[in-house]
Amino acid sequence: MSLNWQIALAVGFGGAFGSILRFYAVLYVQKMEFGSFPFGILFVNIFGSFLIGILYAYFSTNDVSTILKAFLIAGFLGGLTTFSTFALDSYLLFNSSLNFAILNILSNLFGSIFFVLIGFKLTIFIIKLF
Repeated sequence: MSLNWQIALAVGFGGAFGSILRFYAVLYVQKMEFGSFPFGILFVNIFGSFLIGILYAYFSTNDVSTILKAFLIAGFLGGLTTFSTFALDSYLLFNSSLNFAILNILSNLFGSIFFVLIGFKLTIFIIKLF
C-alpha cells in the first residue's frame, strides 16, 4: 500500500474516532444546565486546541511518523473539533441573543488560541523535565 493511501486511511480512521468522541462529548456537556449557550461545541473546540498544542510541541521535538501525525491532527482532531458547527451556532445565536453570539465567538476564538498556547508550553515544560 502506498504512503498516500496509508495517510488517507489514517485520516479517515482518526476522523471517525474524533467525530464519535465529539458527538458524545457535546451530548454530555449539553446535558448540564447552561441554558441555550452552546457549551458543548465550545468545550470540544477548546479541548481540541489544547490537544493540538500538546501534539505540535511533541511533534516538533520528536521524530513521529507522517501517518501518526495525519491520524492525530488531520483525522482525530479534525473530527473532534468543528468550525462549521461553531459558525452555525453563532449565526443562530445572533437571531436570539446578540450578547450570547458575541460571547460564543470570542470564547471560541480566544479560548482556542489560548489553549493551543497552554498545551504547547505545558508539553515543552514536561519534555524538558525528562
